[in-house]
Parts: sequence; C-alpha cells; structure tokens
Amino acid sequence: MTGRRSLLERRFQLSARNTTPRREVLGGITTFLTMAYILFVNPAILGAGEQGLPFAQVLTVTALVAGVMTIAMGLVANYPFAIAAGLGLNAVVAFQLVGAQGLSYPEAMGVVLTEGAILTVLVLTGFREAVLNAIPLELKKAIGAGIGLFITIIGFANSGIVVPGAEGSLLALGDLDSTRIAVFVVGLLLTAVLVARRVAGALLIGIVSTTGLAIVVNLLAGGELWAEVGPETAQVPAQIVALPDFTLLGALSFGYPAKLGILAAVLAVFTLLLADFFDTMGTAIALGNEGGFLDERGRLPRMDRVLVVDALGAVAGGAASASSATTYIESASGIESGARTGLASVVTGLLFLAALLLSPLAGVIPPEATAPALILVGFLMLSVTRDLPWDDHTVAIPAFLTLVVMPFTFSITDGIGAGFVSYTVIKLASGRIRDIHWMMALSSFFFLLYFSLEPLRRLGALW
Repeated sequence: MTGRRSLLERRFQLSARNTTPRREVLGGITTFLTMAYILFVNPAILGAGEQGLPFAQVLTVTALVAGVMTIAMGLVANYPFAIAAGLGLNAVVAFQLVGAQGLSYPEAMGVVLTEGAILTVLVLTGFREAVLNAIPLELKKAIGAGIGLFITIIGFANSGIVVPGAEGSLLALGDLDSTRIAVFVVGLLLTAVLVARRVAGALLIGIVSTTGLAIVVNLLAGGELWAEVGPETAQVPAQIVALPDFTLLGALSFGYPAKLGILAAVLAVFTLLLADFFDTMGTAIALGNEGGFLDERGRLPRMDRVLVVDALGAVAGGAASASSATTYIESASGIESGARTGLASVVTGLLFLAALLLSPLAGVIPPEATAPALILVGFLMLSVTRDLPWDDHTVAIPAFLTLVVMPFTFSITDGIGAGFVSYTVIKLASGRIRDIHWMMALSSFFFLLYFSLEPLRRLGALW
C-alpha cells in the first residue's frame, strides 16, 4: 500500500495539492456521475434525422473517446478536468453540417477532424492568444448562450411538447393528452429539482429515472417489458452487457469541400473551431478558479498542456465519429468534492471505459428522457448572459442577435455570422473602429461572403 501511495504521490503530487487518493477517487466518481448523461445525450443528437447514426455505436465511441482523452488529461496536465463529446459542438455536426448543409456523417466528421488538427497547430504555435484576443469576450459568451437556446429547442422538439404550428403560426403546443408528454413533464420537473438542489449526477439521475417511468408507462399501456430481438424504446433489452461495437471508428471522409464549396467549407471548419477553442479557454479558467489552481495573475499553469489534450480530443472525436470532444465544466462537481489532481481524471476516464460494455442500455432511452437534460443544459449555458454589458448597445445588440438568430433560424453558423457582422458594422458606424480587431473584421468579411452565396447563385441562374 505504501509503495502504491508513493507512486501516486510522485506521479500526481498529492501532498503538494493537499489531497489524498480517497478524495481523488471520490472526486473522479462524482465528475463521472455528473457528466455521464453525455453517453445518452450524444447518441440522441447524432442519431436524430434520417441519416442519424446508430444509437449503440455512438454510445460506444462516445465512451471510448471520453475515457481515453480524460485519462490523457490527467496524466499529461495533472488536473481533474474531464473530456467528452461537446454539447453544442455535436449539435453543429448533426443539425448544421448534416441536417442543413447536406453532408454525410463521414464528411461531417472530416470537418471535425480538420478543426481539431487546426486547433492543435494553433495551440502548439502559441497563436491561441491572438485568436483569443480577436473575438470580444461578450460575443464569446453570447455564442455559448445561443447554442444553449439552440439545444433547448432541440430538447423541446424531441419531447413532443413543441410542434410545428398550423398555418399562420410557427410553433404550437403538442398534444397534452399524450403519455409521452406526461413522461417528459415529470422528467423535466424531477431533473430541474435535482439540478436546483445541486445533486451530483442530477442529469444522469433524471435520464435514468425518466426512462424507468417510460418503461412502466409503456408496460401499463399494453407494451412488452422485455425486447425479444434487441433494445427498443422504453423496453428493457434482452441483455445488459455486450461487447462494444467499434464500427464507427475511422468512418470519415474529407470530401466536404467538394460538396459545400471552398468558402462554405472554410466557414464550417471556422464555426467549429471558434466554438471549441473559446469554450475550452473559458472552461479551463473557470475550473482553475474553482480549484484554486490559478496563479497571482489569474493564469492557469500548464494551460498549454490542457489545450493540447483538448485539441487532440477534437481530432479523436472526429476520427471516432463521436463529434468533437472538449473539456467539461461539469468537472467542477469533482473539484467541489475534493479532487485536485489528474488522478481524479484517471478515475473518471476508467469509468467511461467501463461504460463501453453497457451499449445495450442505449436503445432503452426514449427521446422524452433525454429531452429534460438537453433543456437544462441549455439553461446552464444561458447563465453567462448575466455578464453581458446590456447598457453598451454597440456590444449588446450583436450579442443579442447572436443569441436569437441561432434558435430562430435553427442555424448556429447564421447566429455567429449575425453577431460578427453586426458587431463590426455597429462599431464602425459608432466611430469605435479601434474596438475591432483585424481578425474580427476579416471574419466578418468572410461571413458577408457566406450570406451572399445564395443570392449570388440565384443571380447567376437568372443570367
């Protein structure tokens, strides 16, 4: 036992961080419970639509990437930060790249891998500071909050409580007589109470509890409890443990520029790059502050290691068809439980790898069980709007447009573009040109070209 403690001490500097193996294990377990909902939510998002990926296969690669990259974070950076498929980033892949722009999933994952490779180069060259300084902090926060609203709409649509409206209205309330909606409402209220009471693993507990309720309701309605052939919605699978299905590993293509066109392809990569890069920076600083890791100047030691592992998570996520993996703010739950070193991340990663054997459970989870988690994640992502300077209209209006254009156009790219272009134009018209970084101006120009593509195509067709 002494030898093991000595090894852990040398590797993770437990005494220097004023922690113990027991605290680290507890913190690692807490982090896993808090963010394990991604094992069900990521397949729900990437499995949506006609081209959706198989639920069980996505669960497998989600667990694999989260496990490997979280362990890497612990060993390389020695911080209790966990990595998994990023919510918001997977929405870009599923609903923007595949749903709106017509890419196949292999092509969309090629975009993800490209973004991850560029992100890695930016980190290794030290270019991250220049990119970070180019985008106003207010727009970074608005982008994250806008994606939160986007995810919220997806959750409401998946639940069935929000449906397309009749002629003359955009949206309408779903059929309240539906047992599906009743299950969703109970699940939403239960999960909301758990989140409000700050229960560790609230989202995961909500998903599991709502699924259990759905199984009972399905049984009372005359359905079968056990799935004879394979897992079905709200039915217990014939087996709980199975060998993982790695079919999606390496299922990617780099043919997206030919399908989208060069400019649209560049903007697709840029959109993912922007969301991934700045989300990681903000998350790492927030977690560093929570754990007392920041130095006297408010900087996180070994930030370069954190960013390198995080960037490689995007590469791994694309290569595995799990979508871009990023550092999770839910790691704060483990830090609050006492985690202070990478040992906690190793524990969290091992638990994700153990989840590889539980893929048969994936098909049990109905959409109304994951919808509350999506909605409440959207709520959590929206919380940053309290920091926006609403009295400075040259910033507040672009931030507002970023927030509302994303969900109202069902396009994350359009929301970011609206924010960038309006920020540049309003600052110029207000005589505050010095507030505009040259990279911000260049990005706005590219977005103007992007918005002009369809009108130019129509003009070309007329000519």
